[in-house]
Amino acid sequence: MSENGDRSRSPNIVRLLDIMAALRNPETGCPWDIEQDFQSIAPYTIEEAYEVADAIERQNFNDLKDELGDLLLQVVFHSQIASEAGLFTFDDVAASISEKMNNRHPHVFGNVEIENSDAQTVAWEEMKAKERQSRSPGKPASALDDVALALPALLRSQKLQKRAARVGFDWPTADDVFEKLDEELSEVKEAIQSGNQAHIEEELGDLLFVCTNLVRKLGGESESILRAANEKFTKRFKAMEALSSERGLDFKSLTLEEQESLWQEIKRS
Repeated sequence: MSENGDRSRSPNIVRLLDIMAALRNPETGCPWDIEQDFQSIAPYTIEEAYEVADAIERQNFNDLKDELGDLLLQVVFHSQIASEAGLFTFDDVAASISEKMNNRHPHVFGNVEIENSDAQTVAWEEMKAKERQSRSPGKPASALDDVALALPALLRSQKLQKRAARVGFDWPTADDVFEKLDEELSEVKEAIQSGNQAHIEEELGDLLFVCTNLVRKLGGESESILRAANEKFTKRFKAMEALSSERGLDFKSLTLEEQESLWQEIKRS
């Protein structure tokens, strides 16, 4: 048996690793699994992470168990591809994160004392900064290094803002962000008057970025807040359609004023 057969592991982990190795076997495996590489699997990895988040938001813990399994499969899949290429193994992945968590928690696994969670956050960021610097010796490290490009734009913008804030580049209060929001909204209106689509989109981007900053300053998470807003809109819109149908009306044939009246009725209910 391959390195996947280390019986010091959980039997279920061993079984999963062996299944993945069998699926990737060039002679007897699954054609689809054999054809995959890091790039082709990456979108599935992202999708599975979102499905984990969705199960958590729905508080469906049976689904959460299943979705975490799907996400674990992605780790195993990438590790198997890497093992075949002689890059690293599943064991290496587990060892790497174990070492990282040990190093980042000296107050748990060492003799360092941390007063509270805020102090831990500061210490965590300091350690991450040292790790970034060690990966690029001789090159100045940026506070914005390692903010993944593949993140959803809204989530990435808030992460960039948090990183910048940790080195002092931040507005003192949310009121200061409101002033910037008014400024950016005025610039959007000016861009619209210019008729230059590229300029309009640039200013809209600035406006969205500041909106994200406002959420951050008020203690929220932009990605989850917008997901909640999307869900609220979906429920209200579907309720409008259902109410219209109950009254024998064709929703899409209603005037905007009639649709708005239904919307307000749903909001009140």
